[in-house]
This record gives sequence, structure tokens and C-alpha cells, in this order.
Amino acid sequence: MKVVPRLTVSMYLALFALVGPMAPVAQAQAPAPRPMTFLDGLNMPSLQDPQLSPDGRTVAFVMDAPDWAANRRVGHIHRIGLDGTGLVQLTRGDRGESSPRWSPDGRFLAFLTRRNGDEVTQVYLLDATGGEARRLTTHPTAVGDITWSRTGQRLFFVADDEKSAEAKKRATLKDDVYAFEENDFQQRHLWSTDLQGTTTRLTSGAWSVSEYSLSDDESRVVMVRMPSPKLEFLDQSEVWIMNIAGGDERRLTDNGVPEGGVDLSPDGRTVLFTASANEQFDLYYNDKIFLVPAAGGAARVLLPQFAGSVERAEWSRDGSAIYFTANLGVHNEVLKVDVASRAITTLTSGEHSLGGWSVSEAHGRHVFTRNTAQHPAEIFAAPLAGGTLTRVTSVHDEAVRRFTVARQERITWKGQDGQTVEGLLFYPIDYTPGRRYPLVVSTHGGPAASDRFGFSADFQTYAGRGYAVLKPNYRGSTGYGDAFLRDMIRGYFKQAHLDVMTGADAVIAMGVADPDRLIKMGWSAGGHMTNKIITFTPRFKAASSGAGAANWISMYAQSDHREFRTPWFGGTPWQANAPIDLYWEHSPLRYVSQVKTPTIFLVGEEDPRVPLPQSVEMFRALKSNGVPTHLYVAPREGHGWSELRHRLFKLQIELEWFERWLYDRTYTWEEAPSTATP
Repeated sequence: MKVVPRLTVSMYLALFALVGPMAPVAQAQAPAPRPMTFLDGLNMPSLQDPQLSPDGRTVAFVMDAPDWAANRRVGHIHRIGLDGTGLVQLTRGDRGESSPRWSPDGRFLAFLTRRNGDEVTQVYLLDATGGEARRLTTHPTAVGDITWSRTGQRLFFVADDEKSAEAKKRATLKDDVYAFEENDFQQRHLWSTDLQGTTTRLTSGAWSVSEYSLSDDESRVVMVRMPSPKLEFLDQSEVWIMNIAGGDERRLTDNGVPEGGVDLSPDGRTVLFTASANEQFDLYYNDKIFLVPAAGGAARVLLPQFAGSVERAEWSRDGSAIYFTANLGVHNEVLKVDVASRAITTLTSGEHSLGGWSVSEAHGRHVFTRNTAQHPAEIFAAPLAGGTLTRVTSVHDEAVRRFTVARQERITWKGQDGQTVEGLLFYPIDYTPGRRYPLVVSTHGGPAASDRFGFSADFQTYAGRGYAVLKPNYRGSTGYGDAFLRDMIRGYFKQAHLDVMTGADAVIAMGVADPDRLIKMGWSAGGHMTNKIITFTPRFKAASSGAGAANWISMYAQSDHREFRTPWFGGTPWQANAPIDLYWEHSPLRYVSQVKTPTIFLVGEEDPRVPLPQSVEMFRALKSNGVPTHLYVAPREGHGWSELRHRLFKLQIELEWFERWLYDRTYTWEEAPSTATP
């Protein structure tokens, strides 16, 4: 696949206007590239949500960067020509902005932010020709998921219902006892606003709108409804269609699986949605495209034999085809399927990870971010029918010149049962064939996900310090077909942990890894895997488990996300004749007495997904058994750590731990930028 870079003089100047004055033109030689540090990685900007303008000439997008005074990343909306020229920052609010959306005539950009005087996030409008943005909505609750009407006279959005006066009074008085998962939330509904800020409620009831899409003539809306906005009720979501003005509501699905990605065909006759199920709506399959008649009827899988996992999908303008992106293991691609013949055309191909995809048939373009092993994500455009990719932004060119970048490659090996498994291997910087290096084995979360090609600042730092890194796509990963994913049915740790071990052995057999210097780490499902591995083998010299499960029985009740755990273990732990033995056999805590590996545990204090008690169980077990361990808890954090200082701590405490147990040497901590305390 050929990639055409776009870096013009005006783009070059615009970039340096963002980051500081240009150095004087001189003959001085640039400093030699050096390995990255954790701070280098945290300080890099990132690009998201590219949106092509209606005239097809410019792209609006969000670029965020760290704000160490605020202790978080802050994103602002930028605009750039599709030819890579004319980069300009459009917004500068203290709290940042998100979700840029062009009006159909290209005159306005709508976006979401919270500015001075706003108690919650609102919709703002910015004239595309310049000037200050104006607040459009004054909704009592935070606004999200904005969409323009095709006429450009209205915007649609979703928002939580406002608390009643009585509920507000009780909250003020702290008379606020609530019934758990019964009245501790507000339902989320669909609204619209005209360009003067007058809002109209479109849905109401004892249910929430989690997703929606409008018909081409804007007379109907297709949506996913849930009995509650909480993740706990995701498996009770269903697809509905109704008139936009109210009435003629029709339920199109009735099953026990989560649906998403709804889109009504241009002729209004067929609804597209995605679900991680098969045609019988058995749960726990790679995400598939389903089609269901808008008038009601049976839903069918469009591509039952497709091995990839569908990420996003939408109809072509004439309804004859569907464009979609799919996870294919260590990469994802944009594809097109002819609905009648089910013939698939692959429109992109490469060692990359694509994100933020959108398609404009009117201008014959796909727009997305593209992340590769050698270059952090930039915005790219591709022809509608596939072909040469054109790079739009060059935000990270300077960083790539300043740092040495580790080599990354796809490798494959045989699992214990002969199944081919693949993963990504980062080589140490200045790798010398014949020399063996310490190997960090990092397992991804999900587990229904996969590690893909892409620039990883964290592991670039490890590579710069002489570590190799393996990221295995073990059994249970997506993008490799349903049988590969469903190996976890009726037993989570059947082949998954063995795939990780055979992957480490494969890197040892390549002559890259030192078998006596192995490290294990991971977060979420990667933490589950770490907990399992340390109970399975003493081969790893040190480990770090982030938000990992210890006890599947207690985890079932504690977590807000359970629908996958029933197929994993064949039922709930509460039902009659519950499969308790299976739950316990696959719990890392079952074999925790065998742990010899010094291990640290990290978790968010407010993590609803893998709550703090799971890490406490592992930590106290290791401590009781005399295994070196620590448990680090981040206040205010949920399942992922977002505060900058927490993230920097996590990165450094892990490396300090590994350095201690591999080499018995001291790690020198990087200091966060000196700023006022937030």
C-alpha cells in the first residue's frame, strides 16, 4: 500500500506556531535522536474524531495535549485543508472541546464543551468563517451525541432527565439514601434544538436511548433502548424505530445480547445494527452486521462466515452496499460489502490501526486516523473505492525525528494444541542479533479485543532501556474467527494462558528473549491474565497486575459488567446447581498459594468494572504467603487511570519494580512538570 505524505511549507509554519517559535535558520546540526521517556510519551499530542467538511476541502478534528496544571489532557478543535495546508486552532476553552460536527451547508461547526457560566456540557456553535463560538443550548443536564438535521435547521442530542425538585431538595439536605440499581440514575432521552436554542423533547419513558440514527427524510428515528443507562443493563438493550414526531413505535429485536451501531437504509426499509452474537442470538461471538426489516421481522446476519470483528458500519447512499471497519487481528481495515451478493471488497491494507473513520460518498473519500509502529496517529484520507492513502496532518513528524523508534513486527507461533497464534514483538532499540534481552509480556484487555500495529510511547520507553516486548493475541481475542474467540466458553483459562506462555517461548527460541529475565504485565483482562500466569508458573521474575480479577465468584456480583461471564462459566454462581466448581477452578485465587513471582497490583479506587476488592484479595494472599508485593490505589479513578500524575506514577512504579527484581538496580524517577497544584 502506497502512502503519500503531505507536508507543505504553510503546514510546517502552522505546526510551529502551535508549539513555539521556530529556531533561527542555522547550520547547527540537530541533536542525535534519543530513546523516549515516559514523560515524552505523556506530553505527545493525540488526534481524534476527524470530520470532513461538506465541501470536501477541510477536516475538523480534536487534538489534545497534557495540561499538567489541570492534571489531565485537554482537547481543542482544529481545522486543516484536506491537502495538508492551513492548520488552525479554532477553540481554546479551559476545559477543552469535543465532537466537532459540520452543519450541512458548512457554515457552522457545532461542538460540545463546558465554559464559564455552564454547570454542565452544552452545545456551542462556531461560525466557520471565524469569530467567537456562541452557546446554543442551556439544557439542565449534560448534552451528548450531537447530530445535525439534513436541512441544517436543527441539531439532535441525548441528555439525562433532570432530577425532580424533590430529589434536588433531598440531595441538598443529604437525605439521599437510594435503592441500588433502582433509582440511583436518571433516564437518558433524545432531544432536538433549533438554531435559536429552543429545545424539544422527542422521547420519554422508563428507558434510555443509548444510540440513535435518523432516516434520510428525518421522519423516523431508529435507536437502541435500554431499561437503564447503566452498563449493568447492556444485555437488555433492544432496537426500536419510531416517528420523529412521536408515535408508531416498533420494537425490532427481542433477545439477550447488546446491540449497537444502528443505521436505517436510505429507502427506510431495513435497519442495520451490530451485535456480538450469531444468528440465533447466542452471545459471545465476533461482532457481526445484522439486518432487520424496519416493518418488523427476523434479523439476519449479513456475513456469518466473516472472520473479523465489525467495529462500525453504515449504508451507502443508494443502499446497495455497506461500508464498515473490522478488526482483523493485529490490524483493522475499511471494507465494503455488496448487500445482495455479500461480496466483500477490502479498501485499505497495511500494518496499522485505523480510528475515527467516516465516509463521504459525495466527495469520494474515507477519512480516519492511521497509527503505525513507526509513527503516532495522523489523519489520512483514502479514495472511496480504495487505493492510495493521503496523509493530511504531520503533527508528529518532529517527534519522530527527535526519538529513536523501536522496530515492531508481527510474529506467529503454535499454541499448545497446534493452533496458530499471532502477536506483536517490539525489539530493543539498538538490538543486536545473538544477544538476549529481558522480555516484557504484556496482555491486552477485553479479552474480546486484540493488540494491533501502532506507535506505543510506553513500550518505546521500555525498548529504549533494553527490553523486548511481546503483545500476544491469545485465545479469546477478536479478529480471528468465532472458534478462536469462543475458546473461553465453559472455562476462561483453557488455552489463553498457554498461548501466552508458548508466545514467550517462541521469542526465546528466536534468540531474542532471555529465558531467565521474563516480566509479566497487563490491565483489566490483561490483569486477569497476569494473575493467572503468576499462579501457573514461577518463570516470571516480576509482574504487575492492573485491575485484574482474583475470584470469579465474588467478581460476578461486584462488577457492573457480567453478560460475558455467564457463557464463560455456563451460568450464574447464584442459580440452582450453579457451576461453582468451574468458577473457582478458573479463579487465580484458587492456586494463589503457588505464587513465587514478586507482583504489584494497581487499581482505581472507584473502578466499577473490576472493583478494588479483587486486587485486595490477590494482594493480601501474596502478602500472607510471604511473596513480595504492594497494592497501589488511585483515588477518583475508575477502570482506567486518566489523571496525568496517576498515569506517570503507574508507568514508573512498574518499571522501578521490574528493574529491582531483574537487576537489583535503582530506577531514577522522572518528575512531572513543575506547575501550580491543581
